[in-house]
Amino acid sequence: MRIILNPITRKRLQRFKDMKRSYWSFLLLVFIYFIGLGANLLCNNLPIYLHFEGKHYFPIFRYYPEEEFLNNGRLTRPNYKKLTESGAFKSNPSNIVYFPLFPYGPNESLSEESIDIPELVTVEIESIQRVGTVNIHSDYRISRSNGSAYFFGKTQEDSLRRMNLKNHWKLTPDIEEAVYNRFENRNMPSVSIDTVSRTGQHATLSISAYQSRTRKPSTVRIIFRELINSSRTSVIKFNPMLQAISEIPGEWHALNEVQKTIILENVKTRFKNQVSSIFVEIIDQQYLVNFLKEDLYFPYRPNQNHIMGLDSSGRDVFVRIVYALRTSLNFGFLLVCSTMALGIIFGSLQGYFGGKIDLFGQRLIEIWESLPFIYVLILIGSIYGRSFIILLLIYGIFNWIGISYYMRAEFFRLRKLPFVESALCLGLSNFKIIFRHILPNGLVPIITFFPFYLVGAIGLLAALDFLGFGMPPPTPSWGELLGQAQEFRYAWWLILYPSSALFVVVLLGVFIGEGARSALDPRTNNHLE
Repeated sequence: MRIILNPITRKRLQRFKDMKRSYWSFLLLVFIYFIGLGANLLCNNLPIYLHFEGKHYFPIFRYYPEEEFLNNGRLTRPNYKKLTESGAFKSNPSNIVYFPLFPYGPNESLSEESIDIPELVTVEIESIQRVGTVNIHSDYRISRSNGSAYFFGKTQEDSLRRMNLKNHWKLTPDIEEAVYNRFENRNMPSVSIDTVSRTGQHATLSISAYQSRTRKPSTVRIIFRELINSSRTSVIKFNPMLQAISEIPGEWHALNEVQKTIILENVKTRFKNQVSSIFVEIIDQQYLVNFLKEDLYFPYRPNQNHIMGLDSSGRDVFVRIVYALRTSLNFGFLLVCSTMALGIIFGSLQGYFGGKIDLFGQRLIEIWESLPFIYVLILIGSIYGRSFIILLLIYGIFNWIGISYYMRAEFFRLRKLPFVESALCLGLSNFKIIFRHILPNGLVPIITFFPFYLVGAIGLLAALDFLGFGMPPPTPSWGELLGQAQEFRYAWWLILYPSSALFVVVLLGVFIGEGARSALDPRTNNHLE
């Protein structure tokens, strides 16, 4: 209490408050931490309060067997959501249930029935791009064609032979140069030009890349591609009654009755099973008809009830992020406090006594820090299994070394000051001198490094979970969600939201650390800009 109330400490606290970015980051991090601590009250598939048959229940705080409500002899925990939908619950109007704001548990795998998926089949009628080729001589007479009759307004391929390409299509100088260089047997890159025919028809003319050969080519192949824009894809949406609920495009009206019947039969089948795309012809134009329906596959995208989507096991991502927040911050605080306590003890003993104690302690530290942390973690985890306590213990016994160096240096500096010599002259014990006189004056590096060590511990836990060496499943973890995102690359929500949560917490910790370092700086004019 004396440390908190002394004028120097009050001045340092005021300097920290004056740095708004650091101060508000501290308040925001505290607020986020309390949200994590109250995760059970915010996100849970257990009711906060249940009034059933005149009795009061608090399932979120106490375990009740299913037999308590249904008298069926089962001692397992009931499914409270199904219980509240049962006739036994609805038959009595006095029965009341209050779920948390987000009524989903961190390990609750949701069923398909509980997810609102629109029962619609989207029919896409997409025109197929016409592609054809012609082989021409050096005078642009066509020697052979394949699928190009449409581009010349003809119906038969044979009718194109001996026709002059220039009489039907406007050729740009780039195309003519490419044709000339190929007949001259010169190396040329590929060429692709949009052009128009003499009758106003648009197409893309392409000539592939060419490398010189031993003999000049006798013909050059030109590829014709019809120009198609996205507006030529029409969409119709059907409900389970096979009724169109969107604007009907002109392509649908151009279909004959047989084609419409075939499409509707495929729509009906698509509501239950997969359906292959089909081809239809509308006024001499080929169309590809696709039947699209949103099916439920995990991970599932964000929707109205699950704002951050579902993971690969059908669990709510937002709920798991909130619970992972509590796990990460608790792990960080416990780890940093325990490692700093060990570092303070070892560093203070080495720095205060010096001599053989310091020499022996330094050799012990050098041996200890040479042990490979990750291998020790894998070994212990394979023997005793993964758990929060084991992970905290293993990392804690390796992470105190850095703090001990700082405390050792502080005690080397402070033990020669007059107030320590005065305490020795008064006959105070070494314990009192170390922990009541020197340590309070040597806490500056501890307080300064605390936020940075905290964010480092949180980042380490996320990295270990991502690699599979962290918390045991199904413990909620940001790293575990990012590991799922690596497997399901399309699930952008598994990348965006966990990484954003990790980024925000780390950023707040860094801002707090900068403010603490500046507030504890003896040069009072050193402020964050």
